[in-house]
Amino acid sequence: MNKRNYQKELEKLLTGLKTYEESLCDGVEDAKPPRLFLHSCCAPCSSYVLEYLSVYFRITVFYYNPNISMEEEYRRRVEEQKRLIAIYNEEGGRYPIQVEEGDYEPECFFSLSKGLEDCPEGGERCFRCFELRLGETARRAALGGYDFFATTLTISPLKNGEKLNEIGQTLAGEYGIAWLPSDFKKKDGYKRSVELSAQYGLYRQDYCGCAYSKAERERKRNL
Repeated sequence: MNKRNYQKELEKLLTGLKTYEESLCDGVEDAKPPRLFLHSCCAPCSSYVLEYLSVYFRITVFYYNPNISMEEEYRRRVEEQKRLIAIYNEEGGRYPIQVEEGDYEPECFFSLSKGLEDCPEGGERCFRCFELRLGETARRAALGGYDFFATTLTISPLKNGEKLNEIGQTLAGEYGIAWLPSDFKKKDGYKRSVELSAQYGLYRQDYCGCAYSKAERERKRNL
């Protein structure tokens, strides 16, 4: 059985949308593109996704990451996210990007992780973490009347893109809001995110944010 190509599904959807520049050429200065509620894990991962999608959608970035165990790390990442969005808005050439910060509630992540502390990264603990973050994204997107919701997480080569899309589609049915399929790592998306991170001097981390991921990274460094 062939796996679904989520990137091709996204590209097909985008062909039916006008870009920001096309709307301007048509003389529609106050265009009303579809609204996207985009969960972001961090500024580096969002860099390419925002560059790619902000010419098609009016995006609100939703920063909700209770998996980040240390508050200092959380604050550093969320401020970097806001800094990148401010840069993009100042550059222009795209629809304005807004940002909404969710609650910082690491206790929710630790609660769902009970019994899975020793689970390797990429396993069941990560899947539950995806469900937590995307569930809150879908809930707020539905309340806000958005047209789509999505996540930047599929840009990471370390994240299970198929599982993320499956979770997103399930939540779409539960909340009555369309899921935007994606596999942003394809078409050199991840490579472009690295280039943009260097261009804007973004803080890049080498672990997802949770205490378990950090410990695993440290073990591998010490081997």
